[in-house]
Amino acid sequence: MSIPVESTPPPLLPTVALTGFAAERATAERLIEGRAKIEAELAKVIVGQREVIEQIMVALMAGGHCLITGAPGLAKTLLVKSIAQIFHLKFQRVQFTPDLMPADITGTEILQDDGNGGRRLAFVPGPIFANMILADEINRTPPKTQAALLEAMQEHQVTAAGVRHPLEEPFFVLATQNPIEMEGTYPLPEAQLDRFMFNVVMDYLPEADEMKVVAQTTAGRPAAIDALFSGEDVQRFHELVRTVPVAEEMIRYAVRLAAASRPQQAGTPDFINEWVSWGAGTRAGQFLILGAKARALLRGRAHVAAEDIEALAVPVLRHRILLNYRAEAEGIKINEVIKRLLSFVKAPGASA
Repeated sequence: MSIPVESTPPPLLPTVALTGFAAERATAERLIEGRAKIEAELAKVIVGQREVIEQIMVALMAGGHCLITGAPGLAKTLLVKSIAQIFHLKFQRVQFTPDLMPADITGTEILQDDGNGGRRLAFVPGPIFANMILADEINRTPPKTQAALLEAMQEHQVTAAGVRHPLEEPFFVLATQNPIEMEGTYPLPEAQLDRFMFNVVMDYLPEADEMKVVAQTTAGRPAAIDALFSGEDVQRFHELVRTVPVAEEMIRYAVRLAAASRPQQAGTPDFINEWVSWGAGTRAGQFLILGAKARALLRGRAHVAAEDIEALAVPVLRHRILLNYRAEAEGIKINEVIKRLLSFVKAPGASA
């Protein structure tokens, strides 16, 4: 597949002509051309947050789950719901609270009449049986309930009373959480954090954008979101993303980035040994490559470049690297550590 060279940074939603197998070409062109429409639909209700939207779209195309972190009132819930409407996916929102039980999410068994004078146990599916699950304020509920999502996220199934219930494809979990330092929150276990492809951080808008939000939301009802794709389209996009070629040197680059974040290992930089108590595992490299494939395709390129991996390093690594007390005492932030990692591990073709 040949792609014209861009002389200027590409827009979020480029339109290019792809060549290759007919089915793949048609799917790729539909996706790339459709992204302009996605941006237009989201602009009806979401102001700004361009980078956040792109990261969530990359995760959606790659088939990964997302953790969205930000203070209350930044439209996290609205953004997820709007994306579900655009892709015409069955959407369920679960409000996580301290008294929420695992069965409230996965479902439970109840006694029902069997029609012959007897009774039998019947499984009543919970809200997790949908295409897109919004786990709202997931860190407001205790770990026992948080863990109810683990099997669904990893295996796309729910086990109840020894019976496995497969979930409908495609299946995504987009969890929102408030910053951990706020009262009444329970930090997510590291094992569950690792299941999320990205940790997307939503920050406060610039003054001009915030003024636009206030004016737009107080002037009338928001415009309706139009459905542009279907669940079947999303599954085809998943298959297409995995066909995007990636050079061995790019895979090595992603693996070395993840490996360099692990303290007390051969070749680990000194600042990692000093500030990090736990580094990224193998999933980090997998998600860096898979996300880079989706990002390359969405930007109209037929192969993965180092810039794709570098652009996704922060959302992939920020929840997989655990800083120690020394880093906290010195005021070191996780983004600073990742940026130093990117400087330490040279990208293919970069000068030493």
